[in-house]
Amino acid sequence: IGHPEIFPLVFTTKTQEIFSCRVDEDVTEENCFKLIKKEDIIQDLNTRAAISDFHPVKKVILEYPGEELLVVFDAKFQYGQNFYLVASEDAKENLLKPPETVEEKEEENGEENLEVHPYKPPVHKPWVSLGSEKEVEEESIKESVPKIKYMISQVRRKFGASIKFTDRNASRIDGSYVECTSYEDKTFSIKMLEKDMGVQMVPKRKETSTQTRWTYPKNAATQYFPRQLSNEEKENLSSKKLKEFLTSVQLRMEIALQQNEIMNAFFDDWKALAGDESSSGGKPNIYLNAYQSFTDPKNRTISCICWHPTIYGIIAVSPREQLSYEEQVSLSDKSLLPQSAVVFWSLSDPIHPQLMLESPEDIYCFQFSPSDPNIIAGGCINGQVVLWDISQHEEKLQNAKTVADKIEVTAVNIANASLLNILHPLLYFQNTLKYIFLKHFQPSLGQVQQTNAELPLVRYCALSSIEHSHTKSVTDMYCLPDYFQDTRMSAAIENRAQTCVQLVTCSSDCSVLLWDIPVTKLQQPSSEKTRVQEDFYMPPSIPDTSKHLDLCWKPLIKINLCECGIDTVYGTTRISLRELRCHYKTSEKPQSLNILELLNKDSPEMNTSSNNLEVLKSISINFFVGTEDGEIVYSDWKGEIDNDSAKLASQKHSQTYSSHTETINTLQKSPFFQDIFLSIGGRSFAIWKEGVTNGPILRSSCSAGRNTAGHWSLTRPGVFFIGRDDGNIDTWDLMNKTYEPSRIQTISNSVITFISPWIASPMQHFLAVSDDLGVLHVVELSHTLSYPLRNERANVLDYFEREVKYLK
Repeated sequence: IGHPEIFPLVFTTKTQEIFSCRVDEDVTEENCFKLIKKEDIIQDLNTRAAISDFHPVKKVILEYPGEELLVVFDAKFQYGQNFYLVASEDAKENLLKPPETVEEKEEENGEENLEVHPYKPPVHKPWVSLGSEKEVEEESIKESVPKIKYMISQVRRKFGASIKFTDRNASRIDGSYVECTSYEDKTFSIKMLEKDMGVQMVPKRKETSTQTRWTYPKNAATQYFPRQLSNEEKENLSSKKLKEFLTSVQLRMEIALQQNEIMNAFFDDWKALAGDESSSGGKPNIYLNAYQSFTDPKNRTISCICWHPTIYGIIAVSPREQLSYEEQVSLSDKSLLPQSAVVFWSLSDPIHPQLMLESPEDIYCFQFSPSDPNIIAGGCINGQVVLWDISQHEEKLQNAKTVADKIEVTAVNIANASLLNILHPLLYFQNTLKYIFLKHFQPSLGQVQQTNAELPLVRYCALSSIEHSHTKSVTDMYCLPDYFQDTRMSAAIENRAQTCVQLVTCSSDCSVLLWDIPVTKLQQPSSEKTRVQEDFYMPPSIPDTSKHLDLCWKPLIKINLCECGIDTVYGTTRISLRELRCHYKTSEKPQSLNILELLNKDSPEMNTSSNNLEVLKSISINFFVGTEDGEIVYSDWKGEIDNDSAKLASQKHSQTYSSHTETINTLQKSPFFQDIFLSIGGRSFAIWKEGVTNGPILRSSCSAGRNTAGHWSLTRPGVFFIGRDDGNIDTWDLMNKTYEPSRIQTISNSVITFISPWIASPMQHFLAVSDDLGVLHVVELSHTLSYPLRNERANVLDYFEREVKYLK
């Protein structure tokens, strides 16, 4: 705009070579002008026609009166292209010979009138000290007293609490106040004289020198000549004896070459022994190898992870919205939240979920039933407890693994039979072969779309009553062992049916609830099963009018945790029981159908008289509770009967320990010792022993980041994993180090929210780790972390006993 004589052009590399106007070689930003003859451009237009870069301005070039056209290199793309053409003689002359301005003429005249003085180099003079360095040193400030750092914190339950001011006489309470009388400070009465100060910066000088290593030079030469065979040797190469020899050793040579490709012939098996390596003082090979990852499409945080107890490779997660503390308390905008569900993933398909469990609210925690894995109990953020039954979808979850197995079998059949005989004993090489086979035998696009379209959504079959549930989020839950159950009088009796019938939940509303799970039926006619499915099936888009029938489930026992004689309550975040063993049955699994009828009527299975059952006095009915304030409460399951009301009174705890500075996020019993518990909260962790009232037997120092999750190892008694807010996993091995983690490995860039280990096979152990961004990381444990050392359980137990004696 404003320059009609300028036409922007794009010159390709070929055009730049033809007209010798290559960028940064022939033309630059300083020397940007190039004169091109008109006849050369016309010849290029005739030769290259429409391909020529001058074709858009062909008419302008033909009408140009001069013999040479000016092309300018536009380095700053002022006119939108890398070159532009000047189509007038006046503009060309102005660009090549710009007119001199008046200021430039005055500058030239002024330079002629200036007198030129000869240059005189400065003379170096010695520096004479007048005492300034002493003054600078005297006026400099040096810190002699170390700084004191204070950190002020407040317990979580006092956030937003109302403040009440009262009057009291301070003189009646010792140590309630300190009198500070006024006195004259002579420091401020001294008159300061005026003084001159000067500061001069001098760069530091440093002399360095380097010397390369010199060796004595010498000349070296090598000469070789090809080896030539004689006529007799050439005849022996084609002899019958040599052919028979090569035929006989061919198979053995193929097997040897395949073994060299598969195995490392120079691998030292002696150094790989975990027990001998740790006993000899060497560093064990501790690492977490990435195996698979799953991502939530809505980037919701994952609050809980559970592996399916009986089906290989099935893992369930509970994603929930990232709510602030005020939103979790009020839940005023819960109607605007998206649909909540528990998602089932399979290791064989990291893209498509296998099953989804519908939930009325976000699930904070959930767990599989120990006696029947098809029954799942979950705790909502609004305090309700929900039950699901996935027995009708058990076959689909089992088929999720068979798809990958069929692909693997097809690829194996194609391979050579001799290769199969070699690969069969090499179990550790199975993952590499599976990757190669899946790369060449992937399922078709139609199969993937069909699998995605058939994702089932399972509705919940039971929901607890709102008025009898927790008033805040259900923070943790546990199924009672399958060999005893509790009664309303808090007495442990034997469970002859060997089925898990009771559930324990805790919440930040300072209460612990005991629930009765409906007893499932072993058999049911197929016609009745079909009728129940038709009665209770409802599409997700249509509201279920019979949903109010669920709101009749009430807890069996409610325990309120409070301080004796003081109005102090504990917001429980984790609960752990001593007697907690789960035995899963793989045959004759009961089917929990029509649970609503079991909840709404008096079932003979649920109302069996406890007079004929034996009271188990040897069962421990004590439990540990972790609170929001970082306290550990050791309490008893037995309640007290109020003489006036004849009702079960509030629970009175036994001991309270303040070991952590922040909320307890993990409280777990060791799978190898019934009286050893692990608690994690804030920047430290602690190991407790039941019966020791002096405190934890092991307490860690403050770590670099906050600990957010943790879990014991399922195979090694002295190993546990801790997740931090910086995305790292700390692997602690008490047999190696007790003062720092054995290895710190980065898993994610966000906060670690949950950790759950799983034993897939004797040769393969996994660790599921979730973060705050909705990503589920499945890592494979190394050989050192999967197999216990020699006499490790006895050595760890001896270490705990020594710590108990030291604590006493």
